[in-house]
Amino acid sequence: MANKVKSMWYCSNCGNESPKWIGRCPGCGEWNTMIEERVNVKGNKSATFERDSKAVPLPISQIETRQETRLHMPSEELNRVLGGGLVAGSIVLIGGEPGIGKSTLVLQNILSIRGKRILYVSGEESASQLKMRADRIGRLSDNCYIVCDTSLENILGHIKQVEPELVVVDSIQTIASDAIESSAGSVSQVRECAAQLLRYAKSSGTPVILIGHINKEGSIAGPKVLEHIVDAVLQFEGDRHYMYRILRSIKNRFGSTSELGIYEMVQRGLREVSNPSELLLSQSADDGELSGMAIGVTLEGVRPFLIEAQALVSTAAYGTPQRSVTGFDSKRMNMLLAVLEKRVGFKLAQKDVFLNIAGGLKVNDPALDLSVICAILSSNVDMAVPRDVCMSGEEIRPITRIEQRVLEAEKLGFSTILVPKNNMKGFDTSRLKIKIVEVAKVEEAFRALFA
Repeated sequence: MANKVKSMWYCSNCGNESPKWIGRCPGCGEWNTMIEERVNVKGNKSATFERDSKAVPLPISQIETRQETRLHMPSEELNRVLGGGLVAGSIVLIGGEPGIGKSTLVLQNILSIRGKRILYVSGEESASQLKMRADRIGRLSDNCYIVCDTSLENILGHIKQVEPELVVVDSIQTIASDAIESSAGSVSQVRECAAQLLRYAKSSGTPVILIGHINKEGSIAGPKVLEHIVDAVLQFEGDRHYMYRILRSIKNRFGSTSELGIYEMVQRGLREVSNPSELLLSQSADDGELSGMAIGVTLEGVRPFLIEAQALVSTAAYGTPQRSVTGFDSKRMNMLLAVLEKRVGFKLAQKDVFLNIAGGLKVNDPALDLSVICAILSSNVDMAVPRDVCMSGEEIRPITRIEQRVLEAEKLGFSTILVPKNNMKGFDTSRLKIKIVEVAKVEEAFRALFA
């Protein structure tokens, strides 16, 4: 039977389909996200139940576990975020803003891999542009093959010809299949191309890296089904006008989603930041101590590092007080301000409060509460927190993995750390050179810092 062409409506947010236009998507509940696309409809075939000899149901107790084969990437920060390396047969999606460095990150890694045949498919840049970037990075490799194509069928043909051990597609929104009559980047094209590449990765055991765009809200462009198809979603964050870049895991079937990698953009590409604490702390010790700065110890995955909370408190000039937050939850800061006013007695209701987490990081660790409180108090009374003092605590409540936090502060040369009371039980502090001050209330922390 000849194929018929008809129109279908797809949700640009979740990929839900409908035979007609509707104002609100029934799948995700978003308004005005339905997009019309033309699709081919093949003749109906009678459904039959056939036994697949390759798939046999087994009791879970009889299933053998095995260690995943991983490809160790040259960047240790990338390996940490991936959970130890690139798993064979996995498909990884890397997203980020235009110009943030997604292609540079991938290219400098694959050019450093020796003994592996790699195919880099570019749908956005020419081969000469990629060669110029490789020259700027200062790495060339005869094992890396470059092809510029946007047809999925042609790409699968190139894969069959080269037989690579790693495939990179830059970007998935530029690839289109001839089987679907819609433009590249549409919901149906992105879904079909990702599904075909997933089928290839799982059947051949070859890892595939997809580079994706993000929309104005900051999430991966295309339908949500794209994020469900892939095994891992990595978000490359940071302001492209500044030097720091943060690689964060949003989804990972083979590792933790709480890990992050930190890079610095330099002339020759991206440089790994092995000790982020030294870069995330402002180097203002030589300029004298400034009020409104407090250093806290936070954790991302298994990695402790120190970060600076910067606050500015001033009298509201326009009647209504302003609350501006960067890198921290604004609702949580409002709650901490209410605690300071209720429990400590500081009148902050008629004052502007501005809070910034240094380094462009977005921190969700509750243990940073104490440093945020101390930074706000420091700015309010215009008294500086000593630069050799750091702190960690969730509103003076006990926090997890306090040992790692204390050891990291000692390693970086801090003389004193404020921790919640009774949080150090069972931890031998006799060998530590750092002074541990246990506080039970915000007033005690205030007296310890500004007495």
